[in-house]
Amino acid sequence: MASATSFYDFKPLDKKSAEVPLSDYKGKVVLVVNTASKCGFTPQFGGLEKVYKDIKAKHGDDFVILGFPCNQFGGQDPGTDDEIQSFCQINYGVSFPILQKVDVNGDNASPLFEWLKNEKPGILGLKRIKWNFEKFLIGKDGQVKGRWASTTKPESLESVILEELSK
Repeated sequence: MASATSFYDFKPLDKKSAEVPLSDYKGKVVLVVNTASKCGFTPQFGGLEKVYKDIKAKHGDDFVILGFPCNQFGGQDPGTDDEIQSFCQINYGVSFPILQKVDVNGDNASPLFEWLKNEKPGILGLKRIKWNFEKFLIGKDGQVKGRWASTTKPESLESVILEELSK
């Protein structure tokens, strides 16, 4: 989707292969995360859920986290979409949307992740996603405001998210 100009131009799929128009999130702040259920960073689901609930308590539906499972890094999310959803809910109480599993790099990369990487390259201008749990913050205007590595704990992003919500 080379003509995409904002986050709202995409329609990724949910676990049942139904389109999720990201235009439904217009005017909201969104944190996009590529996730995996068998990764050293998997406990970040707990931190993501805490941030989601804390900010939702203060700002209602103005903030959402969207998880995109990915099996490209060490085969760390081999399950079906239903298995992944169940894992996230049972083990971490995840209540934010977990969408259909995607590729984030390579020939079959999700158009959304291609756009995110082009809008906000990583360190040294590298565009590829390096590992599971990279995070992208989308502002109310549908533009990428920040990108963080897997090692960045979700809780450390709360102030950045709140600042974006105040704009």
